[in-house]
Amino acid sequence: MTVQPKPFQRSGCTVTRTWPSTSALDANAALREGKKGLRKVASAATMHRVNDTLSSALSWGIKREQAFAKNWAQLVELPPVTRPKPLVWTPERIEHWKRTGEKPGPVMMVWTPELTGQFLDFVKDDWLYELWHTFIFLGPRRGEMAALPWTEVSTDALWMRISQQIVEVAYKLYGEAPKADSVRTLSLSLESGDNLITVRAKQNQMRQEWGDAYVETGRVWTHENGEALHPDWISRRFTRLVELSGLPPVRLHDLRHLAATLALLAGHDIKVVQEKLGHSSRQITSDTYTSVLPEMMRAEAESVMAVAPRDIPFEARTPLMIPETVWQNDIAVFFAHGARQSGDTWAVGAQTQPDSDLLGMITLTGRGQDDAANAAVKWIRDHCTANELELVRVENFNDRCPEEQRADFSLTRFTVARCESPGLDGWALPTGLPPAASRTARRAPNGRRKAA
Repeated sequence: MTVQPKPFQRSGCTVTRTWPSTSALDANAALREGKKGLRKVASAATMHRVNDTLSSALSWGIKREQAFAKNWAQLVELPPVTRPKPLVWTPERIEHWKRTGEKPGPVMMVWTPELTGQFLDFVKDDWLYELWHTFIFLGPRRGEMAALPWTEVSTDALWMRISQQIVEVAYKLYGEAPKADSVRTLSLSLESGDNLITVRAKQNQMRQEWGDAYVETGRVWTHENGEALHPDWISRRFTRLVELSGLPPVRLHDLRHLAATLALLAGHDIKVVQEKLGHSSRQITSDTYTSVLPEMMRAEAESVMAVAPRDIPFEARTPLMIPETVWQNDIAVFFAHGARQSGDTWAVGAQTQPDSDLLGMITLTGRGQDDAANAAVKWIRDHCTANELELVRVENFNDRCPEEQRADFSLTRFTVARCESPGLDGWALPTGLPPAASRTARRAPNGRRKAA
C-alpha cells in the first residue's frame, strides 16, 4: 500500500502533510500490544496522593454514611517523599549530555540565562513566541495559559489574572477553577504587554484570512485558525522546538522553575516569587529553588528581562572607545542611553554623564526599551571580549524611567574592569601541601574551628 502525501491549506500557503506509513502504524500497534498488562510504577508522591484521596473518602464514609468502622488508609506505610531540586545546565553537564545523551540525574533541569536567550532568539518567528516568552518570565502552568481569556488581560494597566485552568484526563479536557492559592494577578513588563498586543494583532489578521472558518474561542493563546490549545499539545510543541534548537533538553514545566530562578537571581524577594507562581507556602518556593542559585549566581543584572541576554542585531555607527580619563583603578563605569528615533529605530550611545561626549554609538531596529538594552549589553560584551576587558556588572534602569518615557527611553549602566591573567613564569611542579597546622589556621582563625 502506497501512502500519498495530502496537501494542507493554512494561512494562504500549501503545506505538504505526509501520513504515517503502513510499517509505522504496524510498529505502533505492536508497541501498544506489548504494553498490555504492564503497569507504570507510581512514584512516592503519587502513592501519597492516592492514599490521601482514599483516606478522605473513607473518612467521609465514616462520618456521613457510617459505612466503615475504621479508616484503613491511615494504617498504610508509604515511602518518604523527597522534593526534587532543579539542576542547571552547566557547560560540564552539557558536554556530558552531548557525548552520552544522558541527562544528569533528576528530571528538573534549568537553562542558564545565556541558553534562555538563545532559545528565545530561535523561536522568535514561531506563531507562539509570545507564549514561550510568558512561560519563561512569568512561570504559569500550561493549563492556566490554555484557559486564559482576553477578558482577564489588560495591556493598558499591564496585568494578567489567573482565575481559570484546563486539566487533562485521558486527553479529554475539563475546565475548573485553580486552587485558592493559585488564583492570582500577575504584573506584566512593558515587553510582555507589547507581546500581548502583538498576539491580538496576529489573531485579527488570521480572523480575516480564515473568514467564516475561524473559530472564536475568546482565548489568548490559540492555533492560527482560532482553535483552543490542548495542554498536552503545548508540551509536545515545546519539546519539538527544543529538539530543533539543539539546546540541552528541558520540559515545559521546567520553564516554571526557570522563571522562579531568574526572578530570584534578579534580586526579587522570595515572597514575590511565591505569589507569582501560585505556591501555597513560602517554604515550598524556598525548598525548591534556593538550592539552584549558587550555580547561577552572578552580579550581572538587576532586571529579570536583562538576566537573559538576547541577540539583537545592531549597527555600530561610532566605535566604542573608553578613554583613560574614564578609568579609575582599572575600573570604568558608564551608561548606555537609548532613545527611539522613529518607528522601531533606536539609537544607543555610551556616555559617562548625561552631558558628556559620546564614547560610541549604535543603531538598531527594536520593539521597545528592552531590545535597546539587550543590544547595548551585546555591544559592550563584544567590546570587552575583543579588548581583553571584563564585564563586571550590568544594571538595567529601564524600570526607573518615568512611566510616560518608558516607551521611548532606555538606560543601562555598565561596570568594566581591566583584567590581566597572571603569568606562568616562575611556577614549579607542586611538591606537597602546606603543613597541617597552617591549613587549620587558615580555616579557623584565632584557634576556633567551626562545627561540622
